[in-house]
Amino acid sequence: MISPISLEKALANVATLTPAELARDEPFWRQVRSAYTITDEFIHLENGYYLLAAQEVLDQYQQHIRRINAVSSYYMRTRQFDDKLASRKQLADLLGCLPEEVIITRNTTESLDTVIAGIDWKPGDEAVMAEQDYGAMLDMFKLQARRHGMINRLISIPNHPQSDEAIVSLYERAITPKTRLLMVCHMVNITGQIMPVRKIVNMAHRHNVAVLVDGAHAFGHLAFSIADLGGCDYYGTSLHKWLGAPLGAGLLYVRNDKIQPLWPLFGESGFADDDIRKLNHTGTHPVATDLAIQDAIRFHQQIGIARKEARLRYLQRYWTDQVRNHPNIILNTPADPARSCAIANVGVNNIKPADLAKRLFDQYRIFTVAIDYANVQGVRVTPHLFTTTQELDTFVKALRTIAG
Repeated sequence: MISPISLEKALANVATLTPAELARDEPFWRQVRSAYTITDEFIHLENGYYLLAAQEVLDQYQQHIRRINAVSSYYMRTRQFDDKLASRKQLADLLGCLPEEVIITRNTTESLDTVIAGIDWKPGDEAVMAEQDYGAMLDMFKLQARRHGMINRLISIPNHPQSDEAIVSLYERAITPKTRLLMVCHMVNITGQIMPVRKIVNMAHRHNVAVLVDGAHAFGHLAFSIADLGGCDYYGTSLHKWLGAPLGAGLLYVRNDKIQPLWPLFGESGFADDDIRKLNHTGTHPVATDLAIQDAIRFHQQIGIARKEARLRYLQRYWTDQVRNHPNIILNTPADPARSCAIANVGVNNIKPADLAKRLFDQYRIFTVAIDYANVQGVRVTPHLFTTTQELDTFVKALRTIAG
């Protein structure tokens, strides 16, 4: 197991390499791999759902649990809010926004549902979204339609778009004078396609439509700030995905001027209407997770987002480039390197996604997840920093064998 000091030395040894050059340095990434405790029971290619934390983050998390447990209520009544604020400030720095615009949630679903249910919908109001969006958020929009009589307008995102403008126009054509909110994925969870969020935000704002961004798979994965997204109105993400925090941590950003109109999900009389903390009434919850966010950020920043993004994109291209032109293999992720990073989706002709996922695991001990809806039929493949090219070689060989 590599220590934080050893990792620091390893990084110092490659300080002169660009992120693109370092992405191909397998000895270095084997050192990074040793910072994780990885199962030898299977090849883990489903890291997008929940990423295992680095061992040093896990160790700190366990220490937080023990330390808080030792004083119990004393910590909760005297320290928890100051410590949570420190975590919020660090998250705000990463996102490029004010701490007063960020709260810590449990996951992306809670973050985005807080906004979707917090809008004061009127009968006939409209929202625009895509059928490729995450199901839990689509369900929340359906619930608002049942409850308030608002209308949801769905578009369908092509797996292989011709241009950014083609995607923007799909959303724009769905907007009417009654549209109040547009939801868009920063990165589509089932294919890994990176969406032109800034252009979509700019278009929507020209129509006086607010934009909610589902950033579940982008934060800690791509290098960006809120300003890079054109000043979106709301952004939600999970921290136990690509940032590597312990399970059960998320983030919600609400632009300052959008806080006051939102209704909280739970009653909270302790904060003013324009204080984002009104949206964060959690009751008594496992606060050690909030503290471990700082440890995850420390590890994340030690690697560096530019190095991380470059390695993740390299790993995806490493295997997809080997199978993209196979006659029986279907890639549901754009070929343009700028339109994807770690996540990709692959299918095999005449094999159902569930059957493909089962064969990969049963015959080759490779863990993926089947996707079979919204014009996407295949398995989602999400390597991470600890994934080796040898593991991906095994996956490519298995895929080719199955495809025939």
